Amino acid sequence: MGQAIGQVLSYGVAVALSPVPIIAVVLMLGTSRGRVNGPAFLGGWIVGLAVVGTIVLFAASGGSASDQGQPATWVSVVKIALGVLLALVALRQWRHRPRAGAGDAGLPKWMQAIDTFTPRRSFAIAAALSAVNPKNLLLTVGAAAAIAQTGASTGTQAVALAVFVLVGTLGPGIPVAIYFAMGDRAARPLDELQTWMGEHNAAIMATICLVIGAKLIGDGITGLT
Repeated sequence: MGQAIGQVLSYGVAVALSPVPIIAVVLMLGTSRGRVNGPAFLGGWIVGLAVVGTIVLFAASGGSASDQGQPATWVSVVKIALGVLLALVALRQWRHRPRAGAGDAGLPKWMQAIDTFTPRRSFAIAAALSAVNPKNLLLTVGAAAAIAQTGASTGTQAVALAVFVLVGTLGPGIPVAIYFAMGDRAARPLDELQTWMGEHNAAIMATICLVIGAKLIGDGITGLT
């Protein structure tokens, strides 16, 4: 079990550090529906990660991802491909970063209407951000493939996936926890977090994608050789 869990920690941390969902949930918590939209957002985030991870686990397990305790050749090839794609995402994020002093100019325009969100829409937005967003999708696929390649039992793989989802939820989950724990006093630290994340969104994303992409490529090459 330790090997399977160890495989997914870095992927979970990379998902957790995504600036956009953290900023989105902080903005939601500052609205009149914050007490319901915040938890709804977390629920959608968890469901999105869990569904994609489960689908990839089933597909990888059915494709014999483990070969006598070692990653199957196709898993190593997939890792290299995912690593290259993440490196391209990193390059795109860096090239399209907003100019210094532009603040949160690089953030999605749907955030401007976040004060009108219902719990249902908050749930749906979070599910889309965690499951369909290219960066998170690549990371979740990489995590699930890494779990499957260990050849662990179904129960162990399920636990490892749950750990990945839990770690990946810390990013948007911590602001929600601060909000409910501190009440009105949470406004200042959450505003500071939102501002910092907005200013450094592109740099954070580019760094995460580049580091994890390099790890995937390295793991894939090691598996092939």
